[in-house]
Amino acid sequence: MNQFQGKILVIRGGAIGDFILTLPAIAALRRQFPAAHLEVLGYPHIAQLALAGGLVNRVQSIEAGALAGFFARNGKLAEDLADYFSEFDLILSYLYDPDGIFQTNVGLCTGAQFIVGPHRADEKRQLHAAKVYLEPLQRLAIFDADPIPRLPISPRTETPLRGSSPAGVLALHPGSGSERKNWPEAHWADLLQHLLNFTAYDLLLVGGEAEGERLQRLAAALPPTRSRVAQSLPLAELAHLLAGCQAFIGHDSGISHLAAALGLPCLVLWADTTEAVWRPPSPKVVVLRHPAGLGRLQADRVVQEFRRLTA
Repeated sequence: MNQFQGKILVIRGGAIGDFILTLPAIAALRRQFPAAHLEVLGYPHIAQLALAGGLVNRVQSIEAGALAGFFARNGKLAEDLADYFSEFDLILSYLYDPDGIFQTNVGLCTGAQFIVGPHRADEKRQLHAAKVYLEPLQRLAIFDADPIPRLPISPRTETPLRGSSPAGVLALHPGSGSERKNWPEAHWADLLQHLLNFTAYDLLLVGGEAEGERLQRLAAALPPTRSRVAQSLPLAELAHLLAGCQAFIGHDSGISHLAAALGLPCLVLWADTTEAVWRPPSPKVVVLRHPAGLGRLQADRVVQEFRRLTA
């Protein structure tokens, strides 16, 4: 354990799943340097997860317009951002910076050690993304860190559903950031009816703006005493809600990565993304796919795998 007490900055853009797959690197820094101030420069609505999980001390927004100057060769560097970067002793950046322009400009503001991480895993390597994002830490003599994203977030004390079934709550996310990753809505409707009829779970349907109409249509066929829709919640609030659930069913999406990082048993209906690189790496995750495409996967097969997962 290192008693380094300086300031460490992790810079991470990307979507929810990208950030969650970077959590092992952030957690490894936290373990290696427990006395350091650890900060994330990222999208606050996503990076708040690391704050809620106690992995970092602070989150700063990467969305400042003045940051654009740092991506321009000989760009005008905003004084307040130059002062900001000067505060840190170690900077780990996962930004897309192929020509090193951002790194060079930050170097004009600080003498901090600057470590470059990949903004995205190279699928040709067939190495899981979480392990890829850990590799830059080898420069700090951090080897064999835990590659499983883990978010120690506790459930809210209040029950998420009025029905309060003794079986607990099953969370379901019937959407994703891409329609090609989605299981057909009719199949979701079949699955939900089966769960109502043959299990004692209360059902929590989660999603964002992209799933708005789909969520409402699916929820309209569910009894309000056994179902609830949680739509467009702040991610930290959603994490607390999911942490109180017994299991999760979803697609290849950031929310599935979130549920897995919270330690839920997860059944993930997978389309055509490279599974070896992008699946949630938790041992509690089962990935289910169909050789002829996700649309050919039937609800009874999903039910079968879900029963096996939760047995």
